[in-house]
Amino acid sequence: MSRTVAIVGRPNVGKSRLFNRLARKRISIVHDQPGVTRDVISTDIEDGRYTLLDTGGIGLTGSDTPARLIAASEEQVSFAMDTADLILFVVDGLSGVTSLDERIAASLRKSRKQVLLVVNKADFNDEKIELADAYKLGLGEPLRISAEHGRGEEELRLAIVEKLGPPPIEDGTVKTASDPLCVCFLGRPNVGKSSLSNRLLKSDRLIVSEVPGTTRDAVVLPFEFKGRDGKMYPFKLIDTAGIKAATKLASPVEYFSRLRSLDAIKQTDVVFLVLDAMDGVTQQDKAIAGEIIKEGKPIVIVVNKWDLVHQAFKQPEGVSGYENEREFREKFEKALFDRLFFTPGAPVVFVSALSGYEVDRMLNAAVKLNRRLDTKLPTARLNQVLMHLAERTPPPAVGGRRFRIYYATQTGNRPFRIRIFCNREEKLTEAYRRYLEAGLVKEFDLNGCPMYFDLVGKTREGRGGGGRSREEGFSAPESEIAED
Repeated sequence: MSRTVAIVGRPNVGKSRLFNRLARKRISIVHDQPGVTRDVISTDIEDGRYTLLDTGGIGLTGSDTPARLIAASEEQVSFAMDTADLILFVVDGLSGVTSLDERIAASLRKSRKQVLLVVNKADFNDEKIELADAYKLGLGEPLRISAEHGRGEEELRLAIVEKLGPPPIEDGTVKTASDPLCVCFLGRPNVGKSSLSNRLLKSDRLIVSEVPGTTRDAVVLPFEFKGRDGKMYPFKLIDTAGIKAATKLASPVEYFSRLRSLDAIKQTDVVFLVLDAMDGVTQQDKAIAGEIIKEGKPIVIVVNKWDLVHQAFKQPEGVSGYENEREFREKFEKALFDRLFFTPGAPVVFVSALSGYEVDRMLNAAVKLNRRLDTKLPTARLNQVLMHLAERTPPPAVGGRRFRIYYATQTGNRPFRIRIFCNREEKLTEAYRRYLEAGLVKEFDLNGCPMYFDLVGKTREGRGGGGRSREEGFSAPESEIAED
């Protein structure tokens, strides 16, 4: 759910109780002590199709001094203005409007956010609720409710949906089983891309030669594959020319051939990165993987020519330094991810285009990976996982301060995009970003799926609405195709 509603207000006006009332379950802790809620809590409201946030006392550390409460309240408002499509500003109908309420209202008026003014604790007698001061806040018609007893609940629900408007219509980009899954083979010249294509197509429709660079243009060919579930899956196959380092291009033909191969990445759903089993991961392989990640495409790593490894271990001398093929495979995969560290969880398939060994597994991996790309991450669960990861391994202090996550929500698929609202986005180190990413990939079974973090942090001055954002995703070391 991309629509977000945030509850803000000074401490002890009933924000958490209202959150629980709208969620129809007890989630936030309710207590008379100010500042009990210190982190952002979220839940999805299905009947209104929006995500509800209880901002609580963001920034409170146990101190209840007036200055500390003011700072925490201002941080709530700043966070809500950065995050929410609609803000529920809660005031206490029994104690009346305070100077802190007026200060919060002034910040909200300056923002362009939609605001609903909610006068809470209107439990029974209307004469006890003074609305004159609420009108003076300049935030429109106040809504009287009782978060404890449910009075005015339905009116508030209707007002929220009216302010948000109808939920957005899906853009129709989610692939269905009937849509062809577009895949392509990418790799250095002569690693066996065309041979793999021929093996899939069960014909010699593509030219195969021992001379590197035979394929000059990207070729699109349809075919069907019977999966392990017995279903037929339609595919579109793009066979590409080998990608040389830019410094090794010998002619204009090779230059444009390279460009067409790189452009094929944009057309595909899943990319098969083909490596040579006897060469391991070269610098050029690493650079090609970086280009794929830069386009936000998922990768299946295909280690071709595994028949040569089979043959080597059948010889009396075997392979120097390895006891058996299994050990060789395990160490090969470890070395692979040591070099391709920016492709966490990518499926690795050891195949032979010559013998057909494990070629079906390659396509099964693509089908499974493509299915993962449409996963919707529940907002509440996403935040729970991130908070658990932060508690298990706190972020390192950078310049005396630690990176802190307030709230996160998924904003896109293909690739996955996670918007994270935080204290200071520059405090997120690359190593810790990879730790968070790996934790999300494992928890939601997203192995091989590219993921980008869009960080929204506060300015140094901490003024509302002044946050900065930055996109972070898999980051390959080389932005250009490197030389071997």
